[in-house]
Parts: sequence; structure tokens; C-alpha cells
Amino acid sequence: MPSTSKITEYLAQECHISFKQADSAIKLLDDGNTVPFIARYRKHLTQSLGDNQLRLLETKLHYFRELETRKVSILKSIDSQGKLTKQLQTQIQSIQDKVSLEHCYAPFKTTRVSKAKLAEEAGLMLLAKQLWQSPKQQFNRIAGRYINASKGFVTPEQALEGALAIAVENITQDVELLTLLKKHLGEQSVLTAVVVKSKINAAIKYKDYFDFSAKLNQIPAHRVLAMLRGKSEGFLRLKINADPFQKDKKTYSYCQTLMAKHLNIYLAKDDHDSWHRKVIDTAWRTKLLLNLEKQFLVQLKEQADNEAIEQFANNLTSLLMAAPAGEKVTLGLDPGFKSGCKLAIIDKTGKLLDYATIYPHQPQRQIAKAIQQVSQLIKQYKVELIAIGNGTASRESEQFIAEILQSIDLPIKAISVSEAGASVYSASQLAAEEFPNLDVTVRGAVSIARRLQDPLSELVKIEAKAIGVGLYQHDVQQTLLANRLQAVVEDCVNKIGVDLNTASAHLLSHVAGLNTTIANNIVEYRDLHGRFNSRQALNNVNRLGAKAFQQAAGFLTVNKGENGLDETILHPEQYLLTKEFLLLNKITVEQVLASPETCELNIPEDMDKDKVIAYREISNVLKQVRRDPRAEFKSAEFDQNIQKITDLSVGMALQGAVTNVANFGAFVDLGVHQDGLIHISMLKEGFVDDPQKVVKVGQIVNVEIISVDTERKRIALTMKSIKQPSI
Repeated sequence: MPSTSKITEYLAQECHISFKQADSAIKLLDDGNTVPFIARYRKHLTQSLGDNQLRLLETKLHYFRELETRKVSILKSIDSQGKLTKQLQTQIQSIQDKVSLEHCYAPFKTTRVSKAKLAEEAGLMLLAKQLWQSPKQQFNRIAGRYINASKGFVTPEQALEGALAIAVENITQDVELLTLLKKHLGEQSVLTAVVVKSKINAAIKYKDYFDFSAKLNQIPAHRVLAMLRGKSEGFLRLKINADPFQKDKKTYSYCQTLMAKHLNIYLAKDDHDSWHRKVIDTAWRTKLLLNLEKQFLVQLKEQADNEAIEQFANNLTSLLMAAPAGEKVTLGLDPGFKSGCKLAIIDKTGKLLDYATIYPHQPQRQIAKAIQQVSQLIKQYKVELIAIGNGTASRESEQFIAEILQSIDLPIKAISVSEAGASVYSASQLAAEEFPNLDVTVRGAVSIARRLQDPLSELVKIEAKAIGVGLYQHDVQQTLLANRLQAVVEDCVNKIGVDLNTASAHLLSHVAGLNTTIANNIVEYRDLHGRFNSRQALNNVNRLGAKAFQQAAGFLTVNKGENGLDETILHPEQYLLTKEFLLLNKITVEQVLASPETCELNIPEDMDKDKVIAYREISNVLKQVRRDPRAEFKSAEFDQNIQKITDLSVGMALQGAVTNVANFGAFVDLGVHQDGLIHISMLKEGFVDDPQKVVKVGQIVNVEIISVDTERKRIALTMKSIKQPSI
């Protein structure tokens, strides 16, 4: 096993941070601290590492430790076979990824009895060595001496086949040679895809890959995942061309020449040295090429998975951190045609007040009755906002609501809200427990209304991957995806903070240091004893120990409690120093809470450096005591004359909302039930290497239509030279 310092050095390089930062972070993580806690309350130890950097380090640390454990097991296995040399041990210990490690180990696995193994047991190792060392001999005459009928090698030809198998296996176990070949393939090889001709009609969605070719190291993640999906569905055949510049297939490939050079063999069409050529040719065609092709496809998949998962994580972060509309009485409308539109009224805290079903559209068209019902609900409950799901019949419902609002002349805004994941929540156990007597469609309307009030609080109830802001999310490694998205949810919840007296158990379970059991215990304690009057009261909750309190307390706020500092993001461990600081400035906690922007908080310069840093941190927190990191709420203004894709034409200027960001561009909801795509080259003037640097999920953008393909339902957009709404 490598030393602790070696691991730290490796992780520092991988995460692009200093050795000291990596060392501190590893020690904090090993001590049971959570990423949100370290990022906020231990940044003085890590030199201000953010949650994204810490998550990356945490992931790579776990991966590296698993890799090292596996290396120990593999080295032990090879050693038990008597095949572990110092060179092989060094080469295995230098491997830095699991895929390469497993492929390096593959020839030494003892689970399968290979032809080479059988040949060894038949005593053909000496024949293999003799032929390799003196290849310019009469093969059959030499092989005749090694016939072993009892082991299945009856003829000289069979003995030669056994010797060939041994020689080939020796080459496949040469880790240094594999490294050379991998380097060449990684730099020069090409991945090709062709359609399975018998399935060409059914494979139309993979049309872009019917005859595709690109350098292995230049293929974007989304293309890799698309081709691999096409392969798994039986529509595409993938192959790696190791020597794309080899024109004459009858000559030796560069890889075979590379093998010969490594083995100190001169390849020439000389019958007297045909044995070496046969061994190299057989090893390359039947073993090495196939194994390397498999290895590279696995590595491509792993890299594409990581990139796609990170893209999903970035989009989910933007969605969860979207600006809340705030505490307003909201009408949620889940649109539909035949089954009607479900309505749900919720109060400022998200509590359900009333619900109904209306049928303003085809086939019923009970317009007058629907207008009466909606108008009555709006007036009865003093509705301030209307949230309309963006699914089927959404534009028709928006127009219907707009006419009502115009007729009653009230300053109420109707806003289109993404329905992604609403049906998942509606049918969940959580929704059933909250609304046991409600139809699932009405629960959906409640969810739509709540996610307008506070996107984070509502969306955390839905399995993250069901929210649908990623591409090929069902194709990537599901455990990795789930872990990464869970980390995103946890980081977002803790960035915003949670009100200890109003949060649901589900929301509390995402707070640093807590879990489902402790979250339920907090709610149970609250139900039995009433509201929490302080953070310290958390210590009375069953199974919430000192470590959990330390990790969670700073992210749980108590408004109008016994201690005003409980309303801030200061941690209880900072309270004593905070009181000293306020006393030094002759200001009370109450004064700071009442008007933080007017308080002068001075830090004496003639004091201990560490205390100055601590005071500065306290001062910064107090000056923004209730600051929500989320932006001000805004919504897209859809053109009411544009209802469907056929209403679009080239040159139109429209406003929309970004629904998804991929590495090739961004998708935008224009209100026509089909998102448009802004290709990465159309996001802004000049080169863009990452669309996330220009747009985020939920962002309102102004775009222009550059092409419309109604048959394929594709809308191409541009943001170039177009003035954008102020953020």
C-alpha cells in the first residue's frame, strides 16, 4: 500500500489543490465530518475549499482506496501462482484506474482453464521456449518429441497449437507491452459505428451513427452514450480501428510492429522465422486487439458516465437553487384534456386549502362552468399566484387562465412550471402519507403549486434522477448517479438552510449529519413538545448525538427563539466569540438582527491574527443575517400567439426558459411542447468550451429561431448578438 503522503499527493494533483488542503480535507472526512460542515465551518483548515472541490476529493479518495485494496488482492493472487515478478509488481502498483487494473489481471485469473494452462500441464512449456528461442527449425520434428496423448495432445500439430497458446499468453501478460499498445490506441485509434443493415428502418433514431468514425480521444460523452445504447439495442456495431492509417491490410499493422520491436524481433516475410510472426499475429488478432477494444469501450463508458453525471449534477443544482416565488397563496393547475385540469389551492406555508377538477378543453369544453369555478376559488382564497404545469394542454390552459385574469382584473401572475417528476411524487409513499385521501392527479397539482413557492423544498421529495435534467440518465452507472445526485441535494439544502420548526422530515433528512431516523425523531419531538425554542433543544431528540448536533446545528435555524443567534448561519461553537465581538462593538444581538446593514462592526487590528480572521467571518455573517443565496424570482414571458411548433418561423424572436444543459448546448422551453436547442456554437459570440459557463437550468433567455424541422420536431435557436434579460 502506498504511504498516506503518496495518497494525499495524488489526490492533490487530481483535484488541483495544494497538498496541505488535501491533507486537511482527508483528515476531516476520516474524522466523520460532512462535506457541507467542512465547507462552511472548517474552511479555515482547508484554506476555503468549496463543496464541489470537497465532493470531488471525497469521491476520488473513496475510488483510490478501493483501487489500492483491489491491488493488494490481485498481487496476492498472482504471487500465489508463482508468477509475480518485481517488474510486474511495480507495473501493477503504478496503475491508476480500475478498468486497466482488471484487464492487467485478466490473464492471471484462475477461474477459467485456458488452452495455455492445459498445454503447460502437458509439459509443452519447454517446447514453447525452444521454438521462441530457436524459431528457424522444423516445427513438426521438434513438436513430435512433446506429444502427450493422455493430456489431449496427440499429434505434432496439436503440440504446436499448445506451444502457440503458451507463447501468446506470455505476450498478453506483458504489462509493459500492454502499456505501449494502450498509449498508441489512446492517441491514434478511431471508433467506428455502422448500422445493422437488417434493422436499418427500426434504427432511424441512430441515423447520425449509421456510418460514423471519430478519433477515440475526441468523442463527446453524449455521442459515446448514444452509440453504446444503439449497440445494446442491437442497431449498431462498434469497432475500434487501432491503425486507421494502415492502407494495405496485408502488411503488418503498426501495433504488430510495435510488439515486434518490444520483443526484439525483426518482422520480415522470411519462412525461416515464421514462428515469431505467427505468435505475434495470433496474439494481436485473437487476444490483444479484442481485449484492448473491450477495455477502451469500458473506459469510454466510464468517462462518458462521469461527464454525463456531472452534467446532470450541475443542472440539478441550478434547478434546486432556482429562485422561490415566496410565501404566497398559490393555485396549482395540472392541465389535461379528457381527464380535465386538476386544481389545488395551497396557503403561504404550502398547506392544502381546497381542490377541484375543471373541464375547459376538448372534448367536454365546459368553459362557463370552469371559469366560474376558477374565479370563485381565486376570490375565496385571495390567490396571489397561479402555477400551471407545462405538460399536455399547458398552453391551452395558460390562455384559459389569462382570459379569466383579464376579466376579473386582479394583479395575479400565471407562471408555467416544470412538471418533471410531479407524477413520481404523486404516486410515492411520501405523497400517500401526506394526502391519503387525495387522487394522485390532485397531489400532482399540489406539487406544481409548491414547487413554484419553493422549488427546493418540493423537489427534494422526488428521486433526483426522476426530475429529468440529464441526458442518457438511464444509461449511466446508476449507483454513481444516485450518490452524486444525493450529494447535490444535500449541498443545496445546506446552502439554503432549514427552518427547524417548519421543515418536513424528508427535508430534514438531507441536513448534514442527519438521517431519516433522526429526521423523523425531530418531527416526533416537535409534535410532542411544541416548537423548538433553541438549537440546543436538539440535544433532547432521541438518537441525535454530539456528532450529529455538531454537523447539523449550523444549518438548522430557529426563528424568534431564546437566542437570536439561532436565526443566523453561525454555528453554536461560534456563539461565545460572537458575544465577545458584539460586546467589543457595544451592539446587541437584537440590534444586529433588526438592521444588520446599519450596524458598524469594527475589528481591532492589534490583536491575534486568528481572532481577527474569526471576527471577520462573524462580521460577514451578521451583516447578511437572513440572506438567501438564491436569486430574485423571475419567469419567462411566453408569446401567447405561439401555441405549437407549426406557429414558429425562422427569424422569430422569443423568450423562453432553459430546461436542460448538455455539453453540446442548451434546451429551451418556448411554450410549444417541444424544446428548442441552442447549439454550443450559438450561445454567444466567440468560442464556448462549456455551455454551463453561459446558461443554467431555469435561466430566462431571449432567442431567435434559425430553423424548424416539424417532421423531426427539432427547433434550432441562437442567442448570438441578442440582448438578454438582466439576471
